[in-house]
Amino acid sequence: MSTLTAFGKLPTLNSATILLVGTNEIFQKEFAETILEETQDLKINIHLADCLPLPPERDHIRPRIDLIVFMVNMQSKHSYRNIEASLVHVDANFFLGKVCFLATGAGRLNQISVDVNAVLKLADLYCSPVLFCELECKKIRIATAQRLLRILQICAGHMSGVSALSFSSLMKSSIEDSSFLA
Repeated sequence: MSTLTAFGKLPTLNSATILLVGTNEIFQKEFAETILEETQDLKINIHLADCLPLPPERDHIRPRIDLIVFMVNMQSKHSYRNIEASLVHVDANFFLGKVCFLATGAGRLNQISVDVNAVLKLADLYCSPVLFCELECKKIRIATAQRLLRILQICAGHMSGVSALSFSSLMKSSIEDSSFLA
Protein backbone atom coordinates (compact mmCIF):
# COMPACT_ATOMS: atom_id res chain seq x y z
CA MET A 1 0.00 0.00 0.00
CA SER A 2 1.35 3.39 -0.94
CA THR A 3 0.68 6.73 0.68
CA LEU A 4 -0.26 9.72 -1.45
CA THR A 5 2.35 12.41 -0.70
CA ALA A 6 1.76 16.14 -0.88
CA PHE A 7 5.19 17.42 -1.84
CA GLY A 8 6.74 14.45 -3.65
CA LYS A 9 6.67 16.18 -7.05
CA LEU A 10 7.38 19.64 -8.37
CA PRO A 11 4.45 21.86 -9.38
CA THR A 12 3.88 22.55 -13.07
CA LEU A 13 3.60 26.06 -14.43
CA ASN A 14 0.07 27.41 -14.99
CA SER A 15 -1.66 24.17 -14.12
CA ALA A 16 -3.33 22.57 -11.13
CA THR A 17 -4.46 19.03 -10.39
CA ILE A 18 -7.46 17.94 -8.37
CA LEU A 19 -8.25 14.40 -7.24
CA LEU A 20 -11.92 13.54 -6.74
CA VAL A 21 -12.37 10.49 -4.50
CA GLY A 22 -15.82 8.96 -4.16
CA THR A 23 -17.96 5.96 -4.92
CA ASN A 24 -20.57 7.61 -7.18
CA GLU A 25 -18.87 7.57 -10.58
CA ILE A 26 -21.74 9.35 -12.34
CA PHE A 27 -21.62 12.34 -9.98
CA GLN A 28 -17.82 12.41 -10.17
CA LYS A 29 -17.85 12.60 -13.97
CA GLU A 30 -20.63 15.22 -14.08
CA PHE A 31 -18.85 17.31 -11.48
CA ALA A 32 -15.50 16.99 -13.28
CA GLU A 33 -17.13 18.13 -16.53
CA THR A 34 -18.68 21.11 -14.72
CA ILE A 35 -15.28 22.09 -13.32
CA LEU A 36 -13.68 21.87 -16.76
CA GLU A 37 -16.46 23.99 -18.32
CA GLU A 38 -15.53 26.92 -16.09
CA THR A 39 -13.09 29.26 -17.84
CA GLN A 40 -9.74 29.48 -16.12
CA ASP A 41 -6.30 30.92 -16.71
CA LEU A 42 -4.94 27.61 -15.46
CA LYS A 43 -4.86 24.23 -17.12
CA ILE A 44 -6.97 22.06 -14.82
CA ASN A 45 -6.22 18.34 -14.53
CA ILE A 46 -8.83 16.18 -12.85
CA HIS A 47 -8.25 12.63 -11.70
CA LEU A 48 -11.07 10.40 -10.49
CA ALA A 49 -10.73 7.56 -8.01
CA ASP A 50 -13.28 5.48 -6.17
CA CYS A 51 -10.87 4.88 -3.29
CA LEU A 52 -7.26 5.20 -2.20
CA PRO A 53 -4.50 4.09 -2.49
CA LEU A 54 -3.95 4.91 -6.13
CA PRO A 55 -2.25 2.24 -8.27
CA PRO A 56 1.54 2.57 -7.79
CA GLU A 57 2.40 1.48 -11.36
CA ARG A 58 1.20 4.84 -12.74
CA ASP A 59 2.85 6.96 -10.06
CA HIS A 60 5.75 8.00 -12.29
CA ILE A 61 3.39 9.66 -14.82
CA ARG A 62 0.88 11.06 -12.32
CA PRO A 63 1.23 14.85 -11.84
CA ARG A 64 1.49 16.48 -8.44
CA ILE A 65 -1.93 16.57 -6.80
CA ASP A 66 -2.76 20.02 -5.46
CA LEU A 67 -6.15 19.28 -3.88
CA ILE A 68 -7.94 16.11 -2.81
CA VAL A 69 -11.73 16.27 -2.61
CA PHE A 70 -13.39 13.42 -0.74
CA MET A 71 -16.95 13.17 -2.06
CA VAL A 72 -19.21 11.72 0.62
CA ASN A 73 -22.65 10.64 -0.57
CA MET A 74 -24.85 11.28 2.47
CA GLN A 75 -27.30 8.65 1.22
CA SER A 76 -24.76 5.82 1.31
CA LYS A 77 -23.00 4.38 4.34
CA HIS A 78 -20.72 2.54 1.91
CA SER A 79 -19.55 5.91 0.56
CA TYR A 80 -18.74 7.16 4.06
CA ARG A 81 -16.86 3.97 5.04
CA ASN A 82 -14.95 4.09 1.76
CA ILE A 83 -13.80 7.65 2.46
CA GLU A 84 -12.80 6.70 6.02
CA ALA A 85 -10.72 3.80 4.68
CA SER A 86 -9.12 6.00 1.99
CA LEU A 87 -8.00 8.71 4.42
CA VAL A 88 -5.30 6.49 5.93
CA HIS A 89 -3.53 6.44 2.54
CA VAL A 90 -3.01 10.21 2.50
CA ASP A 91 0.18 11.81 3.78
CA ALA A 92 -0.34 14.09 6.78
CA ASN A 93 1.05 17.07 4.83
CA PHE A 94 -2.06 17.04 2.63
CA PHE A 95 -4.10 17.94 5.70
CA LEU A 96 -2.32 21.28 5.85
CA GLY A 97 -4.98 22.82 3.62
CA LYS A 98 -4.95 20.54 0.57
CA VAL A 99 -7.95 18.35 1.45
CA CYS A 100 -11.64 19.11 1.61
CA PHE A 101 -14.80 17.08 1.97
CA LEU A 102 -17.76 17.46 -0.37
CA ALA A 103 -20.95 16.14 1.22
CA THR A 104 -23.59 15.47 -1.41
CA GLY A 105 -27.26 14.67 -0.98
CA ALA A 106 -27.65 16.27 2.45
CA GLY A 107 -30.64 18.32 1.31
CA ARG A 108 -32.99 15.35 1.26
CA LEU A 109 -33.26 14.69 4.98
CA ASN A 110 -35.63 11.73 4.58
CA GLN A 111 -33.05 9.86 2.45
CA ILE A 112 -29.89 10.45 4.51
CA SER A 113 -28.22 7.33 5.86
CA VAL A 114 -25.02 9.06 7.03
CA ASP A 115 -25.27 11.38 10.00
CA VAL A 116 -24.23 14.95 9.17
CA ASN A 117 -22.38 15.14 12.50
CA ALA A 118 -20.29 12.11 11.48
CA VAL A 119 -19.05 13.96 8.39
CA LEU A 120 -18.40 17.12 10.40
CA LYS A 121 -16.44 15.12 13.01
CA LEU A 122 -14.41 13.41 10.28
CA ALA A 123 -13.58 16.78 8.72
CA ASP A 124 -12.69 18.18 12.14
CA LEU A 125 -10.48 15.16 12.89
CA TYR A 126 -8.54 15.80 9.66
CA CYS A 127 -8.61 19.63 10.01
CA SER A 128 -10.33 20.03 6.66
CA PRO A 129 -13.34 22.05 5.51
CA VAL A 130 -16.66 20.55 4.38
CA LEU A 131 -18.78 21.83 1.52
CA PHE A 132 -22.40 20.69 1.38
CA CYS A 133 -24.08 20.55 -2.02
CA GLU A 134 -26.62 18.86 -4.25
CA LEU A 135 -24.85 17.72 -7.40
CA GLU A 136 -28.14 16.87 -9.13
CA CYS A 137 -28.97 20.58 -9.40
CA LYS A 138 -26.95 22.20 -12.19
CA LYS A 139 -26.83 25.69 -10.63
CA ILE A 140 -25.56 24.34 -7.32
CA ARG A 141 -23.07 22.10 -9.15
CA ILE A 142 -21.72 25.14 -11.03
CA ALA A 143 -21.46 27.24 -7.85
CA THR A 144 -19.69 24.40 -6.04
CA ALA A 145 -17.31 23.93 -8.97
CA GLN A 146 -16.46 27.63 -8.85
CA ARG A 147 -15.76 27.44 -5.10
CA LEU A 148 -13.55 24.38 -5.56
CA LEU A 149 -11.66 26.05 -8.40
CA ARG A 150 -10.90 29.00 -6.14
CA ILE A 151 -9.70 26.60 -3.44
CA LEU A 152 -7.64 24.72 -6.06
CA GLN A 153 -5.98 27.94 -7.22
CA ILE A 154 -4.95 28.65 -3.63
CA CYS A 155 -3.75 25.09 -3.00
CA ALA A 156 -1.70 25.11 -6.19
CA GLY A 157 -0.03 28.38 -5.16
CA HIS A 158 -1.54 30.51 -7.93
CA MET A 159 -3.12 33.05 -5.57
CA SER A 160 -0.61 35.56 -4.33
CA GLY A 161 -0.66 36.32 -0.64
CA VAL A 162 -2.76 33.30 0.36
CA SER A 163 -1.47 29.85 1.26
CA ALA A 164 -3.48 26.65 1.47
CA LEU A 165 -2.85 26.44 5.21
CA SER A 166 -3.99 29.99 5.94
CA PHE A 167 -7.05 29.57 3.72
CA SER A 168 -7.95 26.30 5.46
CA SER A 169 -7.63 28.04 8.82
CA LEU A 170 -9.95 30.82 7.63
CA MET A 171 -12.50 28.30 6.38
CA LYS A 172 -12.36 26.40 9.65
CA SER A 173 -12.75 29.51 11.80
CA SER A 174 -15.68 30.76 9.70
CA ILE A 175 -17.42 27.40 10.15
CA GLU A 176 -16.86 27.53 13.91
CA ASP A 177 -18.14 31.12 14.06
CA SER A 178 -21.32 30.15 12.20
CA SER A 179 -22.09 27.49 14.82
CA PHE A 180 -22.77 30.29 17.31
CA LEU A 181 -25.64 31.45 15.10
CA ALA A 182 -27.52 28.17 15.44
